[in-house]
Amino acid sequence: MAVYGWIGLGNMGGPMTRNLVAAGHTVRGFDLDSEAVSEAAAHGVETVGSIAEVVAGADVVFTMLPRGEHVRAVFGAEDGIWATAETRTLLVDSSTVDVETSQHCHDLSAQHGFRFVDAPVSGGISGATAATLAFMVGGEDEAVREATAHIQPMAGTIIAAGAATAGIAAKICNNMMLFIDLMAASEGSQLAEQLSLDPKVFWEIASVSSGRSWAQQTWYPMPGIVESSAANRNYDATFRADLALKDVSLALDAGERTGVKLQAAQLAQQRFEQLIDEGFADKDCSLIVKYSSPDGGAPGWDGSGTSTTPSSSSSSTAQAAPAAQTGKA
Repeated sequence: MAVYGWIGLGNMGGPMTRNLVAAGHTVRGFDLDSEAVSEAAAHGVETVGSIAEVVAGADVVFTMLPRGEHVRAVFGAEDGIWATAETRTLLVDSSTVDVETSQHCHDLSAQHGFRFVDAPVSGGISGATAATLAFMVGGEDEAVREATAHIQPMAGTIIAAGAATAGIAAKICNNMMLFIDLMAASEGSQLAEQLSLDPKVFWEIASVSSGRSWAQQTWYPMPGIVESSAANRNYDATFRADLALKDVSLALDAGERTGVKLQAAQLAQQRFEQLIDEGFADKDCSLIVKYSSPDGGAPGWDGSGTSTTPSSSSSSTAQAAPAAQTGKA
């Protein structure tokens, strides 16, 4: 059995670490959010108060954080991972970040004598809970092979995507496609309703037809049809609108650098920006369905939901940069 260090115990990191504990591994976890820490501890994670304690004696350290700046801080602070971990420890970042941050972590890890892989995931909270996540892994072959063994208890699929940053590049492209598919599910569901189709019947038709997608199967924005849909829970977030904006913006930044024209992604970005401008950054990204409905409402939504709290869909370690500097939760 391995010793895992884990930084980021939020909506994704929490269930991922539970699966590692269930598989018999030792997991030491760190997060700034006391509720996330308590939840992790209740499921067998050894929660600690600093990055140095997380990495001590670890065979592998995973980071699952909301944004690139948090990843850079956790790795590079005076008491961060590079400063406190043993170089034998494999470093794995499963956050969704920009390619430049991932390359920075590859380069600086090598300079400090570490092996590093980028290994973002797809499958959402439901996949994290069920240990069916798809991991896209980028890095040197030997490090990728070692990471694959550590990832196995959390995954349904593990794909070696290629060299350094290949995993995060694949994730950025994949999430862009997801949000475009979500727009299709939103508009299709609303048009079907206005054409007097039974919502469940139409969903079943789309499920066996060319309209099928992961968003349609998992996030369909109509209550009472898909159990995992946020429409059943007043659009309480499984994937926050502000983090969806972050992810689609990563794709648009990459498109600008490469000259690829991403017009559908631009529309998705505009939809998420509208939600955030209206005060719904904390609601689920599928609330964009309201921009398709004739009355501006959303099926299953009571119109509530404003927040100024930090983003926490990928992890509740949204303030990881200052924590990395102090080493305190």
